[in-house]
Amino acid sequence: MVMAAGVGKRMRPLTATRPKPLIEVGGRTLIDHNFDRLRAAGVERAVVNVHYLADALEAYLHHRVHGIEVIVSDERAQLMETGGGIVKAMPLLGDDPFLVVNADNLWLDGPTDAIRQLAARWDDAAMDALLLMVPYARAHNHGGQGDFHLAADGRISGRRKPGRVAPFVFTGVQILSPRLIRDWPEGPFSTNVFWDRAIAGGRAYGLVHQGLWSEINVPGAVKRTEALLADG
Repeated sequence: MVMAAGVGKRMRPLTATRPKPLIEVGGRTLIDHNFDRLRAAGVERAVVNVHYLADALEAYLHHRVHGIEVIVSDERAQLMETGGGIVKAMPLLGDDPFLVVNADNLWLDGPTDAIRQLAARWDDAAMDALLLMVPYARAHNHGGQGDFHLAADGRISGRRKPGRVAPFVFTGVQILSPRLIRDWPEGPFSTNVFWDRAIAGGRAYGLVHQGLWSEINVPGAVKRTEALLADG
């Protein structure tokens, strides 16, 4: 699933007339960068949720994305946030563990393909969530102070404590088990609801990304990320 429904308020004025996934970085839209990675990893089918300027994004998906089947999860009536968006899309996602990618992040693979590496690390007997992480020091354009702590075996041992920095940042790429998608709150809500459940049960893990990653969170992040890509 590609999460592409957000309004992108912090990216204004770039998002005044186009949805955030259609902002260009290095001559390609953010969603194209996502689909480049998905195709490279062998993904053949993707569910994409839409809300803000949904007609423009849906038309782009229909006419410009090739080599992968795209199914739209329509949130025009109400933006469901990350957790609610996954719940709404579950009938389209099936009964197996599934990949989720946020459309507002950009990454380049390191020595190995990050999505394939996630899939190889997935252990269905031990995990309900496997999050791709990047070390805080390499989290380009990250606007926060980190997200998670990891144990030696990769298990997520806790979240960032107030007033401190956490060593790992979530990249927006993860694998989730349908087992985790249950007992959700009514209306829009964050994926944090599911993560907290997996962390409490010792079934949330992280995998450290070996390549480049950049958050596209404010307009200035576009040029800074393009400079990173040019250096690479």
